[in-house]
Amino acid sequence: MRAWQRYFETMNEVVQKAYDTQGDNIMRAAEVLADATEKDGIIHLFGSGHSSLVTEDCFWRSATLANVHAIFESAVAGINEITKTSYLEKVEGIGQVIVSYNEVRPPDVMVCFSNSGNNAATVDVALAAKAAGVPVIAFTNVVYADTLTTQHSSGKKLKDIADIVIDNCSLIGDAAIELEGLEVKVGATSTIPVVYMLAGLLAQTCELLLERGVTPDVYYNGHLEYERSDVREHNQALVEKYRRRMRNL
Repeated sequence: MRAWQRYFETMNEVVQKAYDTQGDNIMRAAEVLADATEKDGIIHLFGSGHSSLVTEDCFWRSATLANVHAIFESAVAGINEITKTSYLEKVEGIGQVIVSYNEVRPPDVMVCFSNSGNNAATVDVALAAKAAGVPVIAFTNVVYADTLTTQHSSGKKLKDIADIVIDNCSLIGDAAIELEGLEVKVGATSTIPVVYMLAGLLAQTCELLLERGVTPDVYYNGHLEYERSDVREHNQALVEKYRRRMRNL
């Protein structure tokens, strides 16, 4: 079997494990997101380094809730000067600035992403959100986190702070495939299950809202705006509704 096939098989197993074990946590998280949305709250997403990738995937995007806000903090997001961000994400205090600057407050929700759950920036964001009375949902690797020495002065990791923890079920070390002649494994494992579960979580939130008689704000695909004026008007109305409450919109 070739490396790409082994990678596919490994990732299918990871995603299946997440499907089999994280359903209750996803449903609990969806209730929290639905509560916040019903109260006109913002769903903030934060991750440092490569964990920020999944936040971009569902921000201002078709088929996704319009009240989702990805906090792209360039100092730690890894979108530029990426080796520098690996140092800054370990500096304590930056998370409090991020939460304050983005005016995170009830009835908002903070969703944090960190495979290790051990970076100071993400731990700080979670702590600051909790201090502001905002519920915190974490996507992290619980088993991997348990093997790591805590780096934050609080003695806590992300999983110890969050109200709800969704385990990404990826492999320790975030690598899937051994190749003969290469000491280090290849094929990262943590992003794919989170993309599945986050999209599923937001879809479940929409379903819960509809069951409550609330129509969620969801974007159409932007290319449809060229074909239908009502789509253009719909999307633009949502941008106008949320842009003053989202620093990055």
